[in-house]
Amino acid sequence: MKEVVFDKGLNEEKVREISKIKGEPKWMCDFRVRSYREFENKQLPSFGPNIDIDFNDITYYKRIDDKVHNSWNKIDRNIKKTFDDIGVTSQEGKYLDGLGVQYDSEVIYHNMIKELEEKNVIFLDTDTALKKYPEIFKKYFNKLVKYNENKFTALNGAVWSGGTFIYIPPNTKLDRPLQSYFRINTKSMGQFERTLIIVDDNSELHYIEGCTAPTYTESSLHAAVVEIYVGKNSKCRYTTIQNWASNVNNLVTKRAVVDKSGLMQWIDGNIGSKVNMKYPACILKGDYAKGECVSVAIAGESQVQDTGAKMIHIGKNTESKIIAKSIARNTGNASYRGLVSIEKESTNSKASIKCDTILLDKYSKSDTIPTNICKNTSSKIEHEATVSKIDEDKLFYLMSRGIDEEKAIELSIIGFIEEFTEELPLEYAVELNNLLKNNFTPVCKI
Repeated sequence: MKEVVFDKGLNEEKVREISKIKGEPKWMCDFRVRSYREFENKQLPSFGPNIDIDFNDITYYKRIDDKVHNSWNKIDRNIKKTFDDIGVTSQEGKYLDGLGVQYDSEVIYHNMIKELEEKNVIFLDTDTALKKYPEIFKKYFNKLVKYNENKFTALNGAVWSGGTFIYIPPNTKLDRPLQSYFRINTKSMGQFERTLIIVDDNSELHYIEGCTAPTYTESSLHAAVVEIYVGKNSKCRYTTIQNWASNVNNLVTKRAVVDKSGLMQWIDGNIGSKVNMKYPACILKGDYAKGECVSVAIAGESQVQDTGAKMIHIGKNTESKIIAKSIARNTGNASYRGLVSIEKESTNSKASIKCDTILLDKYSKSDTIPTNICKNTSSKIEHEATVSKIDEDKLFYLMSRGIDEEKAIELSIIGFIEEFTEELPLEYAVELNNLLKNNFTPVCKI
């Protein structure tokens, strides 16, 4: 085991050192340097919430081990205890197969399952994939999300580390989801994983990721990039449950391109973080391609959840659906920001957007900020949005059946996000409900 920790702050020398430590090819080192120079010149986003980040007070690289282990018994006991305490590992202390774990800057654990090997599926941490499959990696890397799009894609390009690489061969379906877990465990830490997923023609994948961090007074930063390619007649479901601590700024870019008759589904749960800006996107390139995003955003005290989705229709007869559920309390701000664009050549296409928000007190806030564009006359966009309090008639009904007010509010909230939880595997739906209970107890009075 060889620990490496950088001092706070970033410069070109540190960027080159990250590449050297990882033993990367010259083209990747050059890419990092270009990205760093772009990061230096880019301004913070001109839209959305105020982002208060001191980039000189962030640790950009920390490695606790120089190996990716495939046995949980080889992981440092203090780290194992961290994951035991947050319930990631089983009671027997064994880690689930078909899962990767990232701790601060690097993936520390990754384990294949026999089914993947038999079907020639590639499931690795992104750093290892660069070394083992350089041709596939270079073909898809930085093609869908360019490093110079914004300040945080540039930062990710400069210091990316860890993440997940998945390649599903043609005509391949998996019987179970693949999973990754990301943990920021250091004060003022930055985590910049890079995820690259290719689902080739006539194949299917369900990928699940979870994210947590302990609470510190100092701010941390999570700026990931996700690129997904969905082939012809293929399906990819990407499920995220993030419960970052209230000191983490979560500023990520996630995008998928969908070929003919393909389907991309974003199932996006946002509970924690200080400021969260996340808008999963689908580029519906092929004819009859479909994109869906079902999300929930929960903003507690002083939290800002600026979330939504983007659907870009290019192929003919394409379809998209966005369902966004938001809950705010105790001065929280849970807002929807989205873009739907049906291009001129995307004839006979349709899009639907449904945004519902519950405010649990008079101090909370929610905005719906849609941009909907239809550039031809044979397509249509439907958008509906509601902002309300919890239905007092439903509360009265539940309380008249002997349920106390706090429990009645909890049940109403769980019912409100049912469209989201029904998309989750059972164990994740149960865990989400438990997280909601913890976040809304004691709950605000209406």
